[in-house]
Order: sequence, then structure tokens, then C-alpha cells
Amino acid sequence: MIHYIIVKWNSDANKKALSENARALYVDAAKISGVRKVGIKENITPRDNRYDLMIALYMDNDALTVWDNSELHLKWKSDFGGFIEKKCIFDCEE
Repeated sequence: MIHYIIVKWNSDANKKALSENARALYVDAAKISGVRKVGIKENITPRDNRYDLMIALYMDNDALTVWDNSELHLKWKSDFGGFIEKKCIFDCEE
């Protein structure tokens, strides 16, 4: 499956720095059991109604619980949660 995390940063956040830090955090995501690869894309259209960052985790269908409990995911939530205005989580077949 593909596990998408789509984020809109707070309006006063340093979006460039946050995106760079998210890339640095997620660089080792594929080392987590069941996660095969990760892709990260930044928004290219600067409009207020756009989200800023999309993270796509390609993983086994049964790996979501492992991911949810991983140190990387917990660090994502603790380090970045305060900068997120809203997010969308979407899972689909590859």
C-alpha cells in the first residue's frame, strides 16, 4: 500500500526549513520493517488553499502498526506536530 501524509504548515512556519528537516528525518524510513521506500514532494504552487508537503510511504499492508509505533513516526509527531495547521492521511493500493 501507499501511506500518504499530506501536511499544511502553520502560516507563520518556516516551510522550507520544515520540509528540509522532514526529508532528513524520513531518509531512513525504509529501514523500518515493512516499509520499502519513501517519497517526499513539496508543493510548487504558492496559494493559501494548498497543502505544503506530501510524504508517501510504500509499505506492506500489514506494516502500518509497526510504522505507527516506530521511533521515526513518534519523532515526526513530537517534533513537527506543533507546526502543522492541518494534515490528511490517505492509504491506497499501489
